[in-house]
This record gives sequence, C-alpha cells and structure tokens, in this order.
Amino acid sequence: MKSMKILMAMALLLSALLSQAAIKNAVTENVKVSGSCALCETRIESAAFEKNVSEASWNKETKIASVTYDSKKTSLDAILKKIALAGFDNQSYLAPDKAYEELEACCRYERTDKSAPVQAKPAAHDHHAHETDNVAPQPTEADPLKPVLEAYYGIKDALVASDGNAASSKAASLVKAIKDVKMNELGQEQHNVWMKVMKDLDFDADHIAETKDVGHQRDHFSSLSENMYKVVKAAKPAQPVYYQHCPMAKEGKGANWLSQVPAIKNPYYGAQMLNCGKTTETLK
Repeated sequence: MKSMKILMAMALLLSALLSQAAIKNAVTENVKVSGSCALCETRIESAAFEKNVSEASWNKETKIASVTYDSKKTSLDAILKKIALAGFDNQSYLAPDKAYEELEACCRYERTDKSAPVQAKPAAHDHHAHETDNVAPQPTEADPLKPVLEAYYGIKDALVASDGNAASSKAASLVKAIKDVKMNELGQEQHNVWMKVMKDLDFDADHIAETKDVGHQRDHFSSLSENMYKVVKAAKPAQPVYYQHCPMAKEGKGANWLSQVPAIKNPYYGAQMLNCGKTTETLK
C-alpha cells in the first residue's frame, strides 16, 4: 500500500510537470475563489481550463486556486471571469445570480458581497483586463447533442464528489435531454450510432436517476459512459473530449468515462482514489 501511494504521488508530480511544459510563457498566480465541496473543485478547474493555454488547481480548505496560464494568450482577469460565469465568486468578479442559483445545493457557498456581478468592470486592484473581455461572444454552430453531453458531465462531476443526490438530479436532466434530441439535426454517422445506443443511454440514465445509492449509480455510469463514447466519437466534437480509464473499477476489470478536462478526477472512487486513472484517447 505504501509503495502504491509513492507511485501515485510520483505520477501526480510527473503530470504537473508535463502540464506546465505544455503551457508556454507560463505564469502562475494564487487567487481567492469561493466554493464549498469537491464538486466545486471540479467545476472551477473545468471553467479555468483551456488546452495549452490555462489551468487551475483549487483547494476547498483554503479557497485558493493556483492558476497557470500563457501570458501571451490570455490573462488572469479573463480566467476569473470564466470562473465567475460558472457560478463562483472570486477576488475580481462575482457570479451572476442565475449561475449561482443553478449550482447544486452542496455547492452553495455563503456569499458575503453581491454588489458587483460579473457583468461589471473588474475590481480596482486588477489592472490587466483581457482585451477581448468586452467583446460579445460570436455565435457558434449549434450541436444537437450538447445538452446530452452537458448532462452526462453533470453526472460525472457528481460521482467525483460521491454525491448521490446530485447524480440523481443530473441523470434526470439527461433523461430529458435524450428525449429532446432532434434526430433530423444529427449527421449521418452520428445518427446511425445514436439509433443504436439511444435506448441503452436512456436505460442507464433512468436507473441513475431513480436511486441515491452512489455504488449503484456508478455501476450504470460505466455502461452509460461506453455508449456516450460511441456517440461522441461519431460526432467529432468542437472541443476536445478526454476518454479516461480507471483500472481499479469494477473489481479490477476497469471502467472508462468521458471528461471535459485532461486532469484525472475519478468518478468511480471519488476522494478515495481521486487521481487514479489515465487518459487513453482524446476525441476531437
């Protein structure tokens, strides 16, 4: 057991070093970001992440996020704005009320100041606003399966936090998203795959929604993830999707999941073995 802990620590160190190497012109700054739980950690880090441009590591005890970014491609201010838009107050921006209200109950941190929402200018101490901060976002081509993938990520994040209630709620959202998919908007290959796995996706999502038992939810999440992988692979997503593997899950048989970030956050063990696993494929 001791040797395993040493190996895991070495793997984490190597991962951190490789990540730093991928971001050029790297600058690292520590900033205050509000939050309350492991699910908040996943969401904050996901909001800050952009491949080869920026990433963050948030500590739920200290409420400090260590943010590393390419200073020639983005700024700390731009990253903090994205974190606020995800629902988390920070030292420069306050989250919009709607974004905060959409957080799960476990993520509802105490808000001490609501006078300057994210739409306002940066706090006075921040002198390096990103030049594109005030530019309206450009419209992007609608992805008919985006709500499905977002609901799936919600289940994954809830299982990372070992939160059966949140997983059940997100699974109910997935059931609805599956029913709402407009199949005439799918590409031919994606449509063919969707028709094959749609019933299985609905079956697993429905079972996760019906229980608060995390163990039972994780059993169905395994097969749910396999079918989601088939759908995403056929879709050729605009943003990279990371197909990750835990060799310890399902009594050593192993299990996979999809993630919006490359950092390993294990949904099959949560805090017990949070960083156990590896990325086996990047879908893009």
